[in-house]
Amino acid sequence: MQRNPAHTTPSTLSRRSALLACGAALASGLLAPAQAAGQWPEKMIKMVVAFPPGGPTDTAARLVAQSLSERLGQNVIIENRAGASGSVGTSIFIKSPADGYNLSMFGMPALLAPVLYKNNLYDVRKDFLPIATVYDLPMAIIINPRVLPDVKDLPSLIAHAKKAEPPLNFTSSGTGSFGHLSMEQLKDLGGFDMQHVAYRGSAPAVTDLIGGQIPVMFADVVAALPHIQAGKLRAIAVSSEQAKLLLPGVKSVAEQGFPGFDADTWGGLIAPLGTPQAVVDRLNQELKVALADPALQKKMLAAGAIVRYQDGATMKARLAHDYARWSKIASDKGISAQ
Repeated sequence: MQRNPAHTTPSTLSRRSALLACGAALASGLLAPAQAAGQWPEKMIKMVVAFPPGGPTDTAARLVAQSLSERLGQNVIIENRAGASGSVGTSIFIKSPADGYNLSMFGMPALLAPVLYKNNLYDVRKDFLPIATVYDLPMAIIINPRVLPDVKDLPSLIAHAKKAEPPLNFTSSGTGSFGHLSMEQLKDLGGFDMQHVAYRGSAPAVTDLIGGQIPVMFADVVAALPHIQAGKLRAIAVSSEQAKLLLPGVKSVAEQGFPGFDADTWGGLIAPLGTPQAVVDRLNQELKVALADPALQKKMLAAGAIVRYQDGATMKARLAHDYARWSKIASDKGISAQ
C-alpha cells in the first residue's frame, strides 16, 4: 500500500520538532551577537568620573560624552564620584553591571591610588576593560621668577639646587601625586636634591608658588598656564614633546639632558569586566572618529588636554607600564598617602 505523504507518525513529529528546535537555537546563537551590536544602545549611558567637577578628567569626559551622545543617538550622562585620588569612584565603578551602559573616564590619579593607599581596592592591570585612551595632560616644571630670577631652564635649576642650603623646596598637588613622583625620578636621574612640600590640590599649591612661599612646582600645565601667560610664573621645562602645543618655545626635560624622559599624565575610557565585546568594539570605533574631529581637539586643548587616541590593547599595555614605573618609584622612596 502506498504511504500518504501527508501522514506522519508521532515519532516522525518528534524527530522533526527536535531538528527544527536545534536549527532555531543555532540560528539564534549565530545572530545574537550581531543583533546585540546592532541594537545597542537602547537607553541612556552613564559615564562615571571619579574626580570632582571642573578638573581635566571631568572636562574631557563631558566633551567626549557630548560627542558620543550625538554619534550613538542616546544620552551619555556624567556622574561624579570623587574621593581618595579617584580610588573611591573607581572601586565602585568596577562592580557596575557589565551591560554596556556603564562607562568611566579613567584618570592617572586613579592609577597611582592603588600604589599609594594601603587598602588597595582594585588592580588597574586586570580589574576593568580599557576601551581607548582619550587625552594626554602635559606637565611642566614651573618656578617663581621673583624668587629664582637666574633660573631660566632645567640645568640652571639643577645647579641652583645642588648649591642650596637648606635644600630647595618644591611642591605638587599632593603626596604621591604625579608631579611629586615625576620630580623624585628626575632628582635621581640628575643627582640633585629638593624637599617636597605637599599641598591638597593644584590650586593652593599654585597660589603659594605665586606668593613666593614655594619656589618650584612640577605641575599640570592647565593649572599654571594663565599665570605663566601673565608673567607671574615661568615654565623652564615641559614633560614631553607634545606639551609644546601648550607651551611653545619651552624645551622638554628630554631635550635638557634627560633623553627618554616623558611624564605626561593621561586618561581613557574604561568599562566593567564582562562588557560585551561588540559594545567595546563599537565604542572604540566611535571614539576614534570623535577624537579625530578638529573641533573637539580644539576644545580639549583649551582645557589643557591634548587629544590622543590609542586602542584598548595599547591602553592596557600603557596602564601596565605606568603602574610598574610609578609603583617602583613610590616603593623605592617610601612614599604613601594617608
